[in-house]
Amino acid sequence: MRTLALVMAGGQGTRLHPLTRDRAKPAVPFGGKYRIIDFVLSNLVNSGIYAIYVLVQWRSQSLIEHLKDGWQFGGMLPDHFVIPVPAQMRMGELWYQGTADAIFQNLNLIDDTKPDLVAVFGADHIYRMDIQQMIEFHMERKAAVTVATLPVNVDEANQFGIVQVDSGLRVSNFVEKPDNPPQMPGAPGRSLASMGNYLFSPEVLREALIEDSINENSNHDFGRDLLPALINRVPVYAYNFMTNRIRGDSEVNLSYWRDVGTLDTYYEANMDLRDARPHLNLYNAYWPLRTAYYDQPPAKFVFDENGRRGLALHSVIGEGCIVSGGAIRNSVLGRSVVVHSYSLVEDSVVMDYVDIGRHAKIRRAIIDKNVYVPEGEEIGYDLERDRQRFFVTDSGLVVIPKGPKRERSVL
Repeated sequence: MRTLALVMAGGQGTRLHPLTRDRAKPAVPFGGKYRIIDFVLSNLVNSGIYAIYVLVQWRSQSLIEHLKDGWQFGGMLPDHFVIPVPAQMRMGELWYQGTADAIFQNLNLIDDTKPDLVAVFGADHIYRMDIQQMIEFHMERKAAVTVATLPVNVDEANQFGIVQVDSGLRVSNFVEKPDNPPQMPGAPGRSLASMGNYLFSPEVLREALIEDSINENSNHDFGRDLLPALINRVPVYAYNFMTNRIRGDSEVNLSYWRDVGTLDTYYEANMDLRDARPHLNLYNAYWPLRTAYYDQPPAKFVFDENGRRGLALHSVIGEGCIVSGGAIRNSVLGRSVVVHSYSLVEDSVVMDYVDIGRHAKIRRAIIDKNVYVPEGEEIGYDLERDRQRFFVTDSGLVVIPKGPKRERSVL
């Protein structure tokens, strides 16, 4: 099977503001050295899918630069590529009007590539998946469309697109964020939620997109419009992500998937990395998580005096970090963060090139790139004061937006 992947990376990510103030959601840093888009791209490449177009739109410069730095295969094999595709407005002077419209405006990519199968995947979730297992399911069922799904509790189902299936997982209905969601056969209290990842027969996809494009009442969205219209015309199946297995993973790591659409869920997904046996295992050599490589030195921890000890506990520390007599607990630090003496960082996500001054105290915060935290500053201790200066979520998470590039401290 020659599979062409179209990765949807053009969304605004408004619920992740201010992290998406200057970048697209898939370009938001994650886990100390990665970007969110690295997960879907790693899944595709590890699954043997090498022809990948990334459809970009909103604030795409950072994302395009990341793809250039980390996802170029070279020119020896012409069918191995990761290519960003900006909105080209081939159908008129309009941005993408929905997920289906984004593919419709780029039908030429499918026509030119002539694949046996088209994979349409989102770029803004944290998960690992062997997509070949989904393809095998698609072929065994002789499906025209396969939707990747995940069981969720019925009381959470109104947050997702929900598919109704028979005992053979053939889809009979697709409803977006229903108040009364259909339940899984044989699993009362559970519903199958769409993960926003699809496999299509190219001919079926092409015909459906053209038909949807002339429907004036359509939202031009896969979940709301295109899939419901196909259910009674072609065989549409639901692939259960819970059956997906990654070689080298333990029971703790099975079927990890997080929608990091809000600041709180983004924070929680980062915190999942800290445990001794993390639910998201970044250390499985059989399923590497690829990203851009930066020529930076290893992290170091200096000073070992009472009250001035460079240490990190239950934390993930990125390369190039210097923890100079400060303490890090239950946190994730990106690349080249400097933590000066007598400072304390707890339960926080700190991105690249942040400089934390002496005697500073930080807890339950997300600090974006290039921020300077002054000496003696306290963040996360007085939320009323923090609200006057930064963004604070309803749960009390303090978020500081990206700062300007600045000269690094000389230690």
